[in-house]
Amino acid sequence: MKDGKGKVGPLRPDETDIRKLFAQVEGYFSPKVIGAVNDVYVKITRVKGDDVPWHTHDNEDELFYIVKGSLMMVLENEEPFALNEGGIFIVPQGVEHRVYSEQECWVLLIENAETKHTGDVQSGITKTVDQQLGQA
Repeated sequence: MKDGKGKVGPLRPDETDIRKLFAQVEGYFSPKVIGAVNDVYVKITRVKGDDVPWHTHDNEDELFYIVKGSLMMVLENEEPFALNEGGIFIVPQGVEHRVYSEQECWVLLIENAETKHTGDVQSGITKTVDQQLGQA
């Protein structure tokens, strides 16, 4: 996935099984960049519990696709709603949100490369982009 210059590229033919890719994700709430499409990162993460803090991405939308399980999405001033396996939702830029899941949930995220994990909020789960790339 990374070339010799540290750039993120397309997945290699041996990296196409999403189940194997999720097996490489360490712990919960720890996004892993698995590829890039132009200036956008494709990330995967496992979610279980409610450790994701309320946060906002002021200048970026964030796409959630549920690969396995069920994720509760909570948006500011809205009732929480479930995203089930196969569900997709885009959180618009500037909307405060958080997610949680009672059982393990596999999530594919599509975000701009510069999108901060938990916006400007620092918490015990916050990962830098370098950490998400496996470079820190």
